[in-house]
Amino acid sequence: MKANPDTSAQQLAQLIERIERLEEEKAGILGDINEVYAEAKATGFDVKTMRTIVKIRKLEKHHRIEAEEILETYKSALGIV
Repeated sequence: MKANPDTSAQQLAQLIERIERLEEEKAGILGDINEVYAEAKATGFDVKTMRTIVKIRKLEKHHRIEAEEILETYKSALGIV
């Protein structure tokens, strides 16, 4: 059974349009996130540290513990601790 080229082209166009809409939504959400970070900075919070905390909180507990242990090992090896 052969795929209909017209149907495939329509499906491709629909998928591309969905991706474009999602990219627009993502840009809007990123703008909102940046506004929150700007508000935090204006309030006196350290945005770099906040971004790190957000990144850490995304990790599962065992991955977070592993990453922290590796960081401590590296810091110790470099005499930072």
